[in-house]
Amino acid sequence: MRLPMVVGVDGSEPSLRAVDWAADEAALRGVPLRVVYASLWEHYEGTSIAEGLAKPDEQVLAEDIVDTAARRARLRRPELDVRTEVLTEEPEYAQCPMVVVRGTHDKQAQAGTYGRIVVGVGEKPAGSAAVRFAFDEARRRGVPVEAVRAWRWPAREATDDALTAGEPARLHEQLAVEALDAAFQDVPADVASHRRTVEGPTRSVLVDASRDADLLVVGARRRPGHFGLQLGRVAHGVLHHSVCPVAIVPEKG
Repeated sequence: MRLPMVVGVDGSEPSLRAVDWAADEAALRGVPLRVVYASLWEHYEGTSIAEGLAKPDEQVLAEDIVDTAARRARLRRPELDVRTEVLTEEPEYAQCPMVVVRGTHDKQAQAGTYGRIVVGVGEKPAGSAAVRFAFDEARRRGVPVEAVRAWRWPAREATDDALTAGEPARLHEQLAVEALDAAFQDVPADVASHRRTVEGPTRSVLVDASRDADLLVVGARRRPGHFGLQLGRVAHGVLHHSVCPVAIVPEKG
């Protein structure tokens, strides 16, 4: 059974850009597209109206939203199997990789503009699901991967010895290089890639990298006893400021 590509919509222009992106992705993978609207309208309007002849206003609105989105997807990709669903549930972070599409000023989701995927390499690079996801996406698109690791020179340690003044910075940069090496231990050799270390705050480094990328991939941890993903400051920062779509990939632990 082929799992569908799922896109959440709310009738806004950003969500319609997400429909464009999801339609392209579903066509690329050869899977159905499922257009979903989720809201707890029954909780607020009650079930008595739903049991009568008339539909609640919220349900009518929801059905119109998914129908409009589905028509847009079919116009963009006529070959797609597009299905719609209205759920009386609260929208929440998924357990699978999730992509947030920010779109562009012309209200269109642009695909393949720059021909590269950027992945942020985190604190536990070995066996990173985010890195594997980035390489899988790059293989589908036939584009290279750029792995980025940000590093900081804490408090820019000062020293009176001019001969050793650069040693602390070189040490932190070397640790970043080693993290990239660990992340690349199990990646496929059939995808072009390169690595880059950058001094600076991780959020700023990744947002800068997103300016000429088609997709930015970052990992998020799923902690025992918590539902869904726990997004840290880096993930929140890139979700709000990335120029390109952002893929949030669940990592273990």
